[in-house]
Amino acid sequence: MDNFNSDKNTPNENHDAPIPFDDSDNDAGNTNVSHSPLHLDGSSSEMPKTEAAKPMGKKSTGEIASSDRITGVRTFFTKLHVGAIDFLDNQITNWLNDNPGIIIKRTNTATGNVTGKKVEPSIIVTVWY
Repeated sequence: MDNFNSDKNTPNENHDAPIPFDDSDNDAGNTNVSHSPLHLDGSSSEMPKTEAAKPMGKKSTGEIASSDRITGVRTFFTKLHVGAIDFLDNQITNWLNDNPGIIIKRTNTATGNVTGKKVEPSIIVTVWY
């Protein structure tokens, strides 16, 4: 920027004129640039040809989940430590054993803080049936 407002700028120059193209490289075929593939590992062998991946078979059209409507939801939560998580497993198992007609449609788990007497990190399991 040392020549921004210097006397080197000629007053007759048209600063709005387009910059001319450099036509010195019109002979693109005469360049010394190689267009062959690079072999960076020093070997002269070519890469083995690999076939394109074949499409997978048709997906099964059977139901993945029950198409019945969701009729209820049950939420279980416990503190995030080993003994409490074992207790949560027992709670869910006992609830399912006590209600054999329940078909689980969807489940979700989340972790977060539950506020009771004090705020503790917990795991929350939601079961839609």
